Amino acid sequence: MRKLVVALASLGLLLPTQAALAHPAPATTRTYTTTDEVISNQERGFYHHEETHYRADGTGYVPLDLTTLRNYRTQEHITQILRLFYLEKFSKQDVIDKHYLELMQADFATARAAGVKLIVRFAYALPGDGWPPPTPYGDAPVARVVTQIKQLTPILRANADMIEVVQSGFVGLWGEGYYTDYFSDPADPSQVSDQNWADRKAVIDALLQALPKDKMVQVRTPYMKQRLYGVPTGTAGGLTAQQAYDGSAVARIGQHNDCFLASPDDYGTYLSDPIELDKDFVAQDTNYVPEGGETCGVDAPRSEWPSAAAEMARLHFSFLNIEYHPDVLASWGANIEIAKQKLGYRFALTQSTVSQSHGSAQVGVTIRNDGWAAPFNPRQVQLVFQNDQHTYRVNVPGDPRRWGAGQTVTLNWSVKLPAGKYKVLLNIADPRLQSQARLPGSSETYNAVYALRLANNGTWQPSTGYNDLGQMVTIG
Repeated sequence: MRKLVVALASLGLLLPTQAALAHPAPATTRTYTTTDEVISNQERGFYHHEETHYRADGTGYVPLDLTTLRNYRTQEHITQILRLFYLEKFSKQDVIDKHYLELMQADFATARAAGVKLIVRFAYALPGDGWPPPTPYGDAPVARVVTQIKQLTPILRANADMIEVVQSGFVGLWGEGYYTDYFSDPADPSQVSDQNWADRKAVIDALLQALPKDKMVQVRTPYMKQRLYGVPTGTAGGLTAQQAYDGSAVARIGQHNDCFLASPDDYGTYLSDPIELDKDFVAQDTNYVPEGGETCGVDAPRSEWPSAAAEMARLHFSFLNIEYHPDVLASWGANIEIAKQKLGYRFALTQSTVSQSHGSAQVGVTIRNDGWAAPFNPRQVQLVFQNDQHTYRVNVPGDPRRWGAGQTVTLNWSVKLPAGKYKVLLNIADPRLQSQARLPGSSETYNAVYALRLANNGTWQPSTGYNDLGQMVTIG
């Protein structure tokens, strides 16, 4: 018989189909063992860098390759790329070519088919020959940037399911905000006027407006957030649990450190005196917003594993470039496997308790976060009840974004069900991608690829994306 899948209301209440109410039964409790396996969970771990260009003559765009992306996920357990869209041609014209937008849309479709997500950044320019880089650098004035963000908005919103986070970009070489023709003094980029700061804020505000309210932006340094949005450095300036996810600008802005471990201040990433104040700020802020980036150069012993691991844990790193800097990553040796496990979240069941009473299943789970961070995008928690005839998916309260690094949470739910005997499973789904439809050209379903796998032995159901609690409940 074909299985019937029923998704119930947000609180998961379903009236029994039989009048007889079940008698209470003893609870069954199960404990779980954890695995050291590197898991292909989304929006965490290492990433690959994939940039593309669009020069004045319309050349340089290299589309994403489906096989390459799929191999990242299935062979390397890497589920994300930094897609750096260079806009060279459009630094000198206001309108983005329709063909460029079509190429972007095709990239998002390729990522969707491959089962990976994009860390998105836009930039206008790479450095010329010599160092320091020669002027002009090649980026665009603020009015043009804001105009073009509006043109990009339909693409960003239509593909929000594929966007992990957007880095503020646009300003300066590589979109990192320093060597710029328009947003500081080109002759001395350290000199940023009040008007320059106002222009920088206009760019970030335009990006926040372009994205759905639950999507976040990363800025290059903590001072950018502090200066533009009026928050102090130190722990006191970081987000509180009450501010988190309230839709405000400060609740939607994280940091990306693209010179991680390269010097005591990470080549100007930290500007406070003492430096530890900015690190305290980031450590507090990234309980609720994303931190990620890339290593930048060897600076032993700071760039070596003991120091690097401690700092990634302290600052709640979710992702890191697997390609750069190769000497830093090589110095970590076999510890790179620990980084693959620990970057971002890593949830593991420790215990579950299941019973039934008066036509309801009572389910309790205890989950520990062994990763360095929590998820920063929303997740839908569901209980799933399966038998040979039916699968019921029931939305239950729970916000994995608040299951912080090193924390253990206990959740208890009561769900009314029709009479029957059911396996009990847990689904921690991507709310935009919880479909059981198959990925193009693959036997995998969207939910199986984008749902969250718990780091336990014998619980993962790869065909559905559910985590099997190994529990049964009989109703009625």
